[in-house]
Amino acid sequence: MPTPEEKAAFADRLQLAMRRSPDKPRGSTDLANKFNLRHHGEHPVSPQTAHKWLSGRTIPTHDKLQTLANWLDVDVHWLHYGPSPHTPPAGATPKPRKPDERYPLSEETLELASKIESLSPHHRYLLEELVTQFYGGPEKR
Repeated sequence: MPTPEEKAAFADRLQLAMRRSPDKPRGSTDLANKFNLRHHGEHPVSPQTAHKWLSGRTIPTHDKLQTLANWLDVDVHWLHYGPSPHTPPAGATPKPRKPDERYPLSEETLELASKIESLSPHHRYLLEELVTQFYGGPEKR
């Protein structure tokens, strides 16, 4: 049985995922309506149930969590429990690879490269500046 703190943390993650979603569901009625359009289970959810999710009174069952995660484009484990224990601590920022080191051609890497490539030169410059702010400038030799 989840503790009140776990339920509240779930509600916070659900609200964050909703804010980041392109759909941006507003409130429990909108959440319930849009959820029911996507969930293929037997029982639709009511606005009252969605309100209980958002207020931290209950956590949905696994099938409903899976629907929420797929819809809101988040990891189901993250939505239910929070960050994975394998996630590096907040202060442990991974270092970028060296320029001569190849990145694995994963689906995520290719998608990101495609998105960056489609940016205007000005926006690519801004993105490079943003990354530089996170990782610092090029290493001095």
